Amino acid sequence: MNILDFAVYLVPLAVIMLFYMGRRKKAEKNSTVQMKEAVAQGLTEPTSLHPVIDPVRCLGSGSCIKACPEQALGMIKGKAVLINPTHCIGHGACAASCPHGAITLVFGTEKRGMDIPQVAPTFETNVKGIFIAGELGGMGLIRKSASQGAQAMDSIAKLKGSTNDYDVVIVGAGPAGMGATLGALHHKLRYVTLEQEESLGGAVFQYPRNKVVMTAPVKLPVIGEMHFKEVSKERLLKFWLDIIEKTGIHINFNERMENIIPTDNGFIVKSGRGEYKTRTVLLAIGRRGTPRKLGVPGEELPKVVYRLIDPEQYRDMHVIVVGGGDSAVEAAMAVATESGTTVSLLARGEDFGAAFGGAKPKNRDKLKAMSDAGKLKIYLKSGVKQINKDTAIIKFGNEEAEIQNDGVIVCAGGTLPTPFLKQIGVMVDTKFGTA
Repeated sequence: MNILDFAVYLVPLAVIMLFYMGRRKKAEKNSTVQMKEAVAQGLTEPTSLHPVIDPVRCLGSGSCIKACPEQALGMIKGKAVLINPTHCIGHGACAASCPHGAITLVFGTEKRGMDIPQVAPTFETNVKGIFIAGELGGMGLIRKSASQGAQAMDSIAKLKGSTNDYDVVIVGAGPAGMGATLGALHHKLRYVTLEQEESLGGAVFQYPRNKVVMTAPVKLPVIGEMHFKEVSKERLLKFWLDIIEKTGIHINFNERMENIIPTDNGFIVKSGRGEYKTRTVLLAIGRRGTPRKLGVPGEELPKVVYRLIDPEQYRDMHVIVVGGGDSAVEAAMAVATESGTTVSLLARGEDFGAAFGGAKPKNRDKLKAMSDAGKLKIYLKSGVKQINKDTAIIKFGNEEAEIQNDGVIVCAGGTLPTPFLKQIGVMVDTKFGTA
């Protein structure tokens, strides 16, 4: 074979390689810019389960970057890097797609710990017979929560029977609780599902009207594949309600679990309506069931709430929204669109990026545009000092002001019910960037 023959093959190959390297260099430059912007804005702390990449094992295949639906990962110097930490929602597709096992999914960071109950792969806690699935165990994604509920029921179904009235009491009717209830039906278990709200949905039920919920296909017991990818709160709840009608599963709404007492062969679950003797308990209560409060005078007033259901109820009112995450930002923007309404959004961060780093990029962009247009007012380095009947005293920086106020919406997240978990013997670890 002569030089001309070599050229026939080498020239096209060289062109392809140059094109590939050019695209890769451009992508790495873009990733570097995004990472520097995130650092400059203080958006460096992931809010959920997130990946840690081992640079030694990472060979730069880029499969994790393609798999990430939130575009949280990028390539820098031939290695995958978490360039947009606050975009990450714990999807986990990156770890599954890595061909070299270079990605570990962890909770918390060196600076910000995250309380997680001790749960085995079977979803059983250190207390034999008590199981945890969904958001309470650190997994807030709808599809993963539903899957965990079903998987936990698979584990419970393998346990030996008992003389109790029930095989399992399921606490919570959010995605994890619904997945578990369907699993109980599939395994023909004696079950009861308790939900403290008037309707199902858990955290989804508490979302504002018309909020778009992101999910992904998930296989449910009895029902089969659930194919939603992007759906409104109302459509998703209708889907769950249709499941109840089709399957005949029963849920005790407006019934709050109050205590779990161990017995010789199981537990007694006490609620506001009665007692349930059961072999096992599945906690699918999430973290939002215990809202984080402000701890200020006047917080007990009826105008103070911890979720937004219908923005229309605040028409022609002066409203304060507290928080810097998606729920606060979405609540403030939704209320601000109502006629005659004034909205003051209070966040702790020193600048816009730090204050709203926990919100999705689309929400941050929309919020900035609405603020610039004067549709709502943002107070940085701020908080509520006191709530009165018709006013509220707010502090921002070194200043204070008493402003007219008809309603306060606190969206400061939820707290893990650690005291209750400890009371029933469930151990809780604080994760600082560990699995």
